Amino acid sequence: MTVLLWVSVVSLAAWVWLTVGQGFFWRTDQRLPPRVEPGHWPSVVVLVPARDEAEVLPASLPSVLAQRYPGAARVVLIDDHSTDGTGELARRLGAAGGLPLTVTTPPPLPPGWTGKLWALRHGVEQADGAEYLLLTDADIAHGPGSLAALVAAAEGHGLDLVSQMARLRVVTGWERLVVPAFVYFFAQLYPFRWSNRPGSRTAAAAGGCSLVRREALERAGGIAAIRGAVIDDVSLARAVKRGGGRTWLGLAEEVDSVRPYPGLGQLWRMVSRSAYAQLRHSVWLLAGTVLGLALVYLVPPVALLAGPASGAWAAAGCGGLAWALMAGTYLPMVRYYGQPVWAALLLPFTALLYLLMTVDSAVQHWRGRGAAWKGRTYGKPLAADEQARTD
Repeated sequence: MTVLLWVSVVSLAAWVWLTVGQGFFWRTDQRLPPRVEPGHWPSVVVLVPARDEAEVLPASLPSVLAQRYPGAARVVLIDDHSTDGTGELARRLGAAGGLPLTVTTPPPLPPGWTGKLWALRHGVEQADGAEYLLLTDADIAHGPGSLAALVAAAEGHGLDLVSQMARLRVVTGWERLVVPAFVYFFAQLYPFRWSNRPGSRTAAAAGGCSLVRREALERAGGIAAIRGAVIDDVSLARAVKRGGGRTWLGLAEEVDSVRPYPGLGQLWRMVSRSAYAQLRHSVWLLAGTVLGLALVYLVPPVALLAGPASGAWAAAGCGGLAWALMAGTYLPMVRYYGQPVWAALLLPFTALLYLLMTVDSAVQHWRGRGAAWKGRTYGKPLAADEQARTD
């Protein structure tokens, strides 16, 4: 057997396993559980960490303030030392009416914390008496019934963390190419069905929209338990699950990101700033990821196109079947984002971009830039014993 045939057979086998053995990650039917109206609507505080978000705040914050919630609810926007007037703009938007709004600023960022988590910790301190906390990013717009639906799911199904993957913007050509794959790859790493299963080791959440029961957060050690995490949403879900809580993650129907990523550069930075952190800053995991992406996503089109030229028809057949499975599993996400069916065939090219973004993420880390965001750079998180010495 030729090398091309060998690798195409392995690639096809990998796709058969991914299709049926990875928690049916490719299905898009994980939506909020059937609604059960609670007899008592618990109190909620919505926490919005914001750093230099004046550009997107007019499209997001009014939707948060306009929530139709039957119980007591208020909003705390934590202005993380913005330089673009985010706090002042938030106050003006809050004056237009809706849920009560408090704008506050945390103390200076201490060592060992990421900016977002330090801001959230400060917000939690302002949320005395709240039974639930909704952690939502400054670029997330909510439908008017979003908060009530999240609380109803938590109360009606005994959930301690209810998270929805916000629908990201897909307007430009690069957004259409890259964004659906971002969610697809996330679901492949953290199959929603496995994450939602009590007792499963898989745990994940989406940082843009996560409702957490106050008691469960405290039982998990609070925000301080994950203070150095760059992938804070997954870390939060793991902490809640380790504390005995039940978590749920699914796709959103009325929660949308309004942040634009018009060019490849912005999308590149969105992925590369945290990709190496996702690999726990391990060179070995990086090498395995690069080889895995090449084998799973790049080999099928290469085998299908190059096989006939060299008479390797069996390799071409395996490559074609693998590419078909790849496109077939990607199609539900493509349709969820309202894109044409043929766009599913472009996944190998998108995967190549993600491979390069991941390598670039590691290169930036080695150059001392780490995970850079809004003027801050985060390196490798402290080990548990080092972290304890900073307390």
